[in-house]
Amino acid sequence: MTDQTAPAVPPLTGYLDRLSARPGERIAVKTSSRVPGEIAARVVRIWNADANPEGMGMHIEDVAGLDLGTFAAQEQPARLGSWGWVPTAGLFDTARLVVSLRVQPWLVRESGGTILALTGPDGASLWTLTAYPDRIEAVAGEAVIAAAITPKRKVWYDLTLALDLRGGTAELSVASLDGYQEAASGGAFSFAPVDGARLSFAARPEGSDATAHFNGRLEDITFREQGPEGPVRAFWDFSIAMNSAGVVDTGPLALHGQLVNLPTRAVRGSHWDGTEMVYTHAPRQYAAIHFHEDDIYDCGWDTSLELAIPEGLASGVYGVRLTQDGHEDIIPFFVLPPKGARNAKVCYLASTFTYIAYCNHARGNLDDAMEARITDWGTPRGPDNFPGFGASTYNYHPDGAGHCFSSRLRPMLTMRPGFQTFAIHEGSGLRHFPADGHLVEWFRRMEIDIDVITDEDLHREGLELIAGYDALVTGSHPEYHTPETLNALRDYTRQGGNFCYLGGNGFYWKIAVSDALPGVIEVRRAEGGIRAWATEAGEGYHMLDGQYGGLWRRNGRAPQEIGAVGFSGQGFFEGSPYALTPEAADADVAWIFEGVDEDPLGDYGFSGGGAAGFELDRVDFALGTPEGTKVLARSFGHGPSFMCVPEEVLSHFATLTGEPPKDLVRAEIAYARLPGGGQIFTTGSITFCGSLPWNDFDNGCSRMLENVVRRFGGLEA
Repeated sequence: MTDQTAPAVPPLTGYLDRLSARPGERIAVKTSSRVPGEIAARVVRIWNADANPEGMGMHIEDVAGLDLGTFAAQEQPARLGSWGWVPTAGLFDTARLVVSLRVQPWLVRESGGTILALTGPDGASLWTLTAYPDRIEAVAGEAVIAAAITPKRKVWYDLTLALDLRGGTAELSVASLDGYQEAASGGAFSFAPVDGARLSFAARPEGSDATAHFNGRLEDITFREQGPEGPVRAFWDFSIAMNSAGVVDTGPLALHGQLVNLPTRAVRGSHWDGTEMVYTHAPRQYAAIHFHEDDIYDCGWDTSLELAIPEGLASGVYGVRLTQDGHEDIIPFFVLPPKGARNAKVCYLASTFTYIAYCNHARGNLDDAMEARITDWGTPRGPDNFPGFGASTYNYHPDGAGHCFSSRLRPMLTMRPGFQTFAIHEGSGLRHFPADGHLVEWFRRMEIDIDVITDEDLHREGLELIAGYDALVTGSHPEYHTPETLNALRDYTRQGGNFCYLGGNGFYWKIAVSDALPGVIEVRRAEGGIRAWATEAGEGYHMLDGQYGGLWRRNGRAPQEIGAVGFSGQGFFEGSPYALTPEAADADVAWIFEGVDEDPLGDYGFSGGGAAGFELDRVDFALGTPEGTKVLARSFGHGPSFMCVPEEVLSHFATLTGEPPKDLVRAEIAYARLPGGGQIFTTGSITFCGSLPWNDFDNGCSRMLENVVRRFGGLEA
């Protein structure tokens, strides 16, 4: 990375080429260790992923017959930073060349950001064009041409480098498109083009890596013969194939190239005039690429070993446990049932798209309390300790842009058993994968057999994957979805399936994925909602599929259509109880509360201390809650940190529903019976599953859920 020392990484870690597999399929395990020697590997089954000593502790079992032996340790780097390259065959077969492009800096470091670099096949630098805080500089060997200018953030510049290849001179000119800045310089500039040379964009190649990354946007890189109006020898038009990692040269030499580490496309270029918000309608207005020094897509590590999923292995949550000289890492994965088989009546949907969206979320909350609890509990450290594997879609790039991509093809430090998100609140401070272990362990303790699938599987296989299950159950936070996953969930309940949505803030953000770029998700945080960052104007459409992004609600598909409730309020990671409503006493829902003698319900838990907390969902018939849905319980007593979500607010006092904003801060337990016979049960809270293990799973929340899952799954005695 530019201007930084090598980022810190754990002593031992790894990732998998896929997060799920069926018996008979193989998973590639990719590892890196900073410690020489041998690494031992074996498969474990992951049940409870909560290390809280006040609870039951982690429950992770060795799987018989799946000791994978040992292999030699290998240190493999994660190379951060996006850039691109193209071949140059025939490009310099002329006496004079004029290189022109448009540049929009977002962050210019003292050490410089490389705009263009010509590099020989041996890695030697032939010439570079670099932005510094006080100049744009062209360098060839000892020759330096500097145009004195102060590159301003988010201002577009025209850059022109006129090369006299025979005379060994060059002229460099820079002018801002806003008309406020211009500079020019010229002088000796000699280099010898060589066969096999490559032209790089936005970084300078250095061995198998790249350095001096440019943070900002490039557009319209053009090489012309003789003069600024001469014949085009190469024109890399970034408006072509914007959904790919390729760059296209429309010139006569067809010098097509590749992008590295997935820079952002479908962004406003210098030609954007505000008349078109859909980049597919006016591609030339979006003919820029935004490069960042911390982009990462695929670490590209060598495979350390391959795991063959044995026939007969039960569907469930598993992990590859790596151990070496006191160091350990457990890399989770999911085993599906065989294709077309149903080994259980109940199916658990693991929210892997959400896990990827939050992958390596650096929160900046690594204080002394957090460090002490990590040490005391013996849990994994995360991206605030080890930033070397990139960030999440909840982080900003150093140049101020939000991360719209996240990939699973790197160590997912936040997707580890025991990983703690918070240390300052009551309970265990778990979210996402480790938090969902509360539910996975609950299934085991209730002796309810499950099959396990993931979001990615559901996206790929659709309704066929879940049709035939009596009950489908989510975890605590199924937030990110594609059109395909929502369609499958909608059709499942419409065709008679029984659905348990056990989280909060679910079915919220629309994402894009691509078969051409496997393992990555894209999110554009457009048009409101609770957002970590806001999409730039005109950039609400996904690069990967060309569809409008943002909230599913803004796409006409509010979460209430899927799970009967939708996001309504959010506060600190703390929980409150529910109060039962009069509808809970109706005879047709009495079975839900059989054996439940709590009211209020859920005034306890390992997630924030209560079953209704952090992110809260409520019924709204205007947004798609099925007709006849009963609200069985409603949360109360939320602290001052809680607020209603922005999409409900019209002004400082008015909301879309007409209720006061504070009244929209509530989680609702609801039950719906659909015309086709399907049923929906929802808890409306992200912290609900954290209450299940309380008192060794003997509590009202646990009993209520058992009643529902057994009824939905046809498992009643």
